[in-house]
Amino acid sequence: MKIKFLLMLTSVVFFLNACSKDDNEVAETLETPVANAPKDVNDNGFKAKWNYVSYSKSYLLDVSTTENFASFVPNYNAKEVTDLNEVVVGLTGGTQYYYRVRAKNQTEISGYSNVISVVTTGSSGIPEDPTFLKIKANKLANPFFVGMAIKASQLTNGSPYDIILKNEFSSISAEYEMKMDQISTASGVYNWTVADKIVAYGNANNINVHGHALVWHNSVPQWLKDFSGTDAEFAAEVKKYITDVVTHYAGKVKSWDVVNEAVDDNGGVMRNTIFLQRMGPNYVKDCFQWARAAATAAGDTSLLLFYNDYATSANTAKQNKVFSIVDDLKASNVIDGVGFQMHNTYLSPTKAQIETDLNKAVSKGLKIHVSELDIQVNQANDISSFTNERRLAQKEKYKEMVKIYNALPAANKYALTIWGMKDNESWIPFNAELNHPGNDWPLLYDSNFAIKSSHTGFLEGLD
Repeated sequence: MKIKFLLMLTSVVFFLNACSKDDNEVAETLETPVANAPKDVNDNGFKAKWNYVSYSKSYLLDVSTTENFASFVPNYNAKEVTDLNEVVVGLTGGTQYYYRVRAKNQTEISGYSNVISVVTTGSSGIPEDPTFLKIKANKLANPFFVGMAIKASQLTNGSPYDIILKNEFSSISAEYEMKMDQISTASGVYNWTVADKIVAYGNANNINVHGHALVWHNSVPQWLKDFSGTDAEFAAEVKKYITDVVTHYAGKVKSWDVVNEAVDDNGGVMRNTIFLQRMGPNYVKDCFQWARAAATAAGDTSLLLFYNDYATSANTAKQNKVFSIVDDLKASNVIDGVGFQMHNTYLSPTKAQIETDLNKAVSKGLKIHVSELDIQVNQANDISSFTNERRLAQKEKYKEMVKIYNALPAANKYALTIWGMKDNESWIPFNAELNHPGNDWPLLYDSNFAIKSSHTGFLEGLD
């Protein structure tokens, strides 16, 4: 009987040791949790959310007003939570907060999750900053152009557009009126009237003029679409157009997007355009070489040539293809910079994705033009009015973008251009592909020319 009891006791001890060992092994495999976007944001708080982590018994939640968590909101320094969400309360309206979580199993704790930012609704009572954008930008140690996309019809002396442009902006880009189908009416025949008005306005008011764009698949004039000559003759027509336009504006237009959006959104390949079909895969380099040669022949040795494209920060395949083209142009000494359009949303791309994208151009010694910046707040078509929550989130995203740009080395800065003046005149709300006609507020001014929180966010990004 005594032997049988000792055997049973030994078995129990062995089982307990095994269980203890298993628990430790499980605890050591705790994965890092993923924090999700908050829900139910209001003036005083929000619901923080995160994904389940296997084997975790609880989660440790941190909430801070600083992105580096140098300090914590009271009661939210490693607050232990047993659910997959926590209602954070006692906050201040109109304020930026950050949260992160860790998984916990007894004494074992995982690494920190990603950091989520959230702006509580309501107003902090601080009015929007009326400082003119270019005034603050020009006071920087390493200033850059603050740009605006414009239409010729907006350039009437004394109009609200005119007043804002002269006060706030140091660079302009034609939204559409300097593209090929607007200027070229037939082979060697040009209508310069509208484009000349834009360029003359910039030159007369000491505002930099960026040319947009020499070659784009969506602005091919009908006569060139229908061109029945050989492919070599087609290429000769494109060369003539580029040469004539660059020559016409030599010394007046300081930079050009030579080729716009040549890379497909899928698969990291060239976009299948009429230029690719008729001129072959080297057409981008050909266009840059023709533009460079035309500028040199006209004595415009300071003209800057850019390649311009969109949605490269979160699309690695597209980003890689763009930079393979840029590398080839750089090797031939025919490119000066890259235009990153940045038609972003208040949620994406992330700060890290944008920095990675821009830093590739920095590493190649190229100038960077954030060329078409706007920030959607209704990409999911889930709001019917511009809410305080989205207003403040947009402000923070503009601030983030400007801070990223302002932190670039001086040699790599060129301009940061906003793609349109007023919300109700932006291309975004009325673009059928974006599926929210009439309902978005992506710019710095509302329909009445009043500055928005996004304008203040831009200014704060310059701090």
